[in-house]
Order: sequence, then C-alpha cells, then structure tokens
Amino acid sequence: MLALPAWQTGRVSNRRRRLAAARLYLVCDAQPNAFLRQALAGGVDIVQLRCKHATDPEILAAAARFRPLCRDYDALLIINDRPDLVRAADADGAHIGQDDGSIAGAREVIGHDRVLGLSTHTPGQVDAAASAGVDYIGVGPVNLTPTKPGRPAVGLELVRHAAARSPVPFFAIGGIDAGNVAAVRAAGAERVAVVRALTESADPEAAARDLRAALTETCGSVHAG
Repeated sequence: MLALPAWQTGRVSNRRRRLAAARLYLVCDAQPNAFLRQALAGGVDIVQLRCKHATDPEILAAAARFRPLCRDYDALLIINDRPDLVRAADADGAHIGQDDGSIAGAREVIGHDRVLGLSTHTPGQVDAAASAGVDYIGVGPVNLTPTKPGRPAVGLELVRHAAARSPVPFFAIGGIDAGNVAAVRAAGAERVAVVRALTESADPEAAARDLRAALTETCGSVHAG
C-alpha cells in the first residue's frame, strides 16, 4: 500500500488518537444546534448522525450544521450507514451495521484517512473485528431499546467478551443511562454510546457530564482499548 502524504498521516493519527481517547459517543438524528452544543459541552467525544429516512440533501444539511460544532469541541463526526456521503459531508468517518454492505467496500469509499465503525451483536462478530479492517466496534444492544426494534438484548455477557477479546476500541450501546452505566463499566466497558439518555434529557449537558464521570471515575487510569 502506498504511504500517505505527511499532512494526511497527521489527520489519520489525529482522528485515531481522538477515537482512542473517546469515552462518550452520542447517536442522534438531526437535532437542533442548541441540543448538540449542550451535549458536547457535557463531554461527548463522538457524534454519529443517524438519519434513517432522510434524503441525501437532508443528511448533508444536518452534517453541515453538526460539523463546526463538533470541531469546536474536538469531537469526531460520524455518518451512519452512508459511507458514500462521508467525504461530501467532510465527516471523520462512517458507521455500518452487519447488513450494510461490505467493510472493504465502505473502507474503499471513505478512504484510510477516516475511521470506520461496525455494529456487533455476537461473540463471533466481536472476534471477527480483529481482521475486519474497522477502527472500532459497537457492542449491543446491552438492553432492549426502541432504537433497535426487533433486536434482542445481548446483556452484559457480550460486554465482558468484548472487554477480554476486542482488538479495537469498543463502545457498549443499547439502553445505557445514568442508572445502569456503572454496571456496564463494571463489565469492562470503558466507552459507551447513548441515544435517549441525552436526546430525551431535560439537561443534556448535565446528563453527558454524569455519564462521563461514571465512566472515568470508576475507570481509574484511562487506557485506549
């Protein structure tokens, strides 16, 4: 493989450095700027724009709003399910599911200068990430959640498996909030992804701060996983 230019190598290492240091990942649709700013101020490290039924122009318009806010807080912006829009959105990467096309195809589209995430739901899928070519994985849903209708909860056992076996950073996801994040952390997750814990909060900044504190306070010294 050809070596990347020096300037591009810097961007790659910066994105992956920020990924390794990330603890709190927000998944949301085209929320208002005020909400996103509060969530970022509370400590969100990564924002995934997830607009399942939006048109391409709508996704790009939301990304254009999200991008400067994420950069104000040094947070990564990820596009859900649409690797083909990542470069047009000037986003930091893409996240795909098990049925959203090939990892190799997504990587070819976004390039090696951006990060690629993958949802996993079984021990075999977690183990396969070692050679899949992704930069991080989502592990879940830990609990039943309306954001993943029809997807059974995997419980904490898969989190324990990922903590012991995942070769890349992983984010536990699925119905995680301030009431259960300590149990998820105790199972070995240093990172979590949330939706309703922030989007349905009356105070997204405080909710994000509480989640991040629960992760870092029980984590001791922070390690890139």
